[in-house]
Amino acid sequence: MSTDVASVNITQSIKDVSELIEARNIRHVPVVSGDEVIGMMSKTDLQKISFVNNTDGDNVSTAMYDILSIEQVMTKDLMTVQSSDTIHRVADILSENEFHALPVVEEKKLVGIVTTTDLIKYLVEQF
Repeated sequence: MSTDVASVNITQSIKDVSELIEARNIRHVPVVSGDEVIGMMSKTDLQKISFVNNTDGDNVSTAMYDILSIEQVMTKDLMTVQSSDTIHRVADILSENEFHALPVVEEKKLVGIVTTTDLIKYLVEQF
């Protein structure tokens, strides 16, 4: 898992999420309220709500970012794993579902994130 996890607060804007994803070159961002993980935003979520104006190849219009809130867009039916869970359990969850990242918690507090890319890197290191 990555312990240098970037997260956003439910009160922030979708533009904040977009800027964080771009700045950190990541694809998934847990949404928190206080210390508790309450949702997940992904780069794909942002692409779904963006109106793209590709007239010059560089301009991207994000009108919907100002209209919608994080709560309206985030995945709410969220699965998390505990930091003590095994890699096998994480792999089972990711392989049986249609998402590619899981917030890692201790109790309810966010302590990391594990992605399908993390699992692939782990497997490569084993050989």
